[in-house]
Amino acid sequence: MTERAGRADRSAGADPKSSEAVERDPEAVSRFVEHFAAQLVEAGVPRMPARVFAALLASDSGTLTSAELGERLRISPAAVSGAVRYLAQVHMVSREREPGSRRERYRVHGDQWYEALTSREAVIKRWEHALREGVDSLGPATPAGRRLAETLAFFEFVDTEIAAIMARWRARREDLFGSE
Repeated sequence: MTERAGRADRSAGADPKSSEAVERDPEAVSRFVEHFAAQLVEAGVPRMPARVFAALLASDSGTLTSAELGERLRISPAAVSGAVRYLAQVHMVSREREPGSRRERYRVHGDQWYEALTSREAVIKRWEHALREGVDSLGPATPAGRRLAETLAFFEFVDTEIAAIMARWRARREDLFGSE
């Protein structure tokens, strides 16, 4: 992270409930971004989107421009663009126009995990449909049909559980952080 980026985070690091600025070690922030990005990569997120997401998550405002991301991560505008495109497709970030400018800001929301998981529901539904067709095509009594039926049952279970978990999370989030 550059010194300028570190200064920006310190000056923007004020707690909304207080007027005191929060001092941060830019190297520690950079280490966090790279470490968390590495964890996301291990979970299957491509490397550049993982780094961009971690940098957005670590910024106090939750928003950065392409130039700011490029500077903080020392990556090209093309790398930022590709990473943001991926992250927007999987509902982990959103794009916003700066008023009166053509410049876009990229935002990570407090509920990004909720959004990312709930967007998976549509994917799971499509998989369930395809698996049902597979069971019908292969026959439920065949080894392959049985394997597909078990996979289908798993995704039906996951789909039901995600809905229940998300309802519990909304209630817990309100208890912990209040309503927005």
